[in-house]
Amino acid sequence: MDNRAEGIGDEPLRIGERTFRSRLMVGTGKYRDNATMVRAIEASGAEVVTVAVRRVDLDRTKEEGVLHHLDPGRYFLLANTAGCYTADDAIRYARLAREAGFNEFIKLEVIGDEETLLPDVAGLLQAAKVLAGEGFKVMAYTNEDLVTALRLEDAGCAAIMPLASPIGSGLGLINPYTIRTIKRRIAAPVIVDAGVGTASDACLTMEQGVDGILMNTALAAARHPVAMATAMRHAVDAGRLAFLAGRMPTREIAVPSSPTSGMLD
Repeated sequence: MDNRAEGIGDEPLRIGERTFRSRLMVGTGKYRDNATMVRAIEASGAEVVTVAVRRVDLDRTKEEGVLHHLDPGRYFLLANTAGCYTADDAIRYARLAREAGFNEFIKLEVIGDEETLLPDVAGLLQAAKVLAGEGFKVMAYTNEDLVTALRLEDAGCAAIMPLASPIGSGLGLINPYTIRTIKRRIAAPVIVDAGVGTASDACLTMEQGVDGILMNTALAAARHPVAMATAMRHAVDAGRLAFLAGRMPTREIAVPSSPTSGMLD
């Protein structure tokens, strides 16, 4: 997004030593077919695409596999530990991703509850410390708790990824205050992950000043995934620009939009 014409400067998204033009990241799960997935990812404008190491075939030669359709020269493939319920499992799958040829980045998930899919904070912190110590650039999926976010940053995480609402819920941003607080207190990039359901959710989330959004179900489960991906692309840009522009103050009384002096009788 180039805002120089509007006189607004914005740096590219930087995570670790990598920079990205797009602030929208997308997943690869739940699509009805690989062709739809590819077209939706293209329409989203995303550069970062997540791949669940535990749930996909890592053999790129198989046409039915997700990786066969994703050009690593075009997309930054971000392995994730989705489906892991212990720190040990998450660590093992992160190492497997590296051995399979993925880059040094890992989206770290350690799920603590099968019904809500909320994170296991203790397991997440344990795995983050181990993986960061092994040279991984850890992007940690977590709840919207400031203390946990601070501890993850102290553990060496390259990015903090608080949820907007539970995974796959489509409920949107439930608590803007906590997300703004995390962004204000954390030096690492803050990428909101999970719960965004539609374009207005994405725009509102970006207006909180976060560095980006990761989404999957919102695109894959839409009636028209490619159209929704296009909408999300514009919504993320609009929300970012609105944040940079600075919204008007809110007031509890009406204020005339036209000057009150110099009026004609």
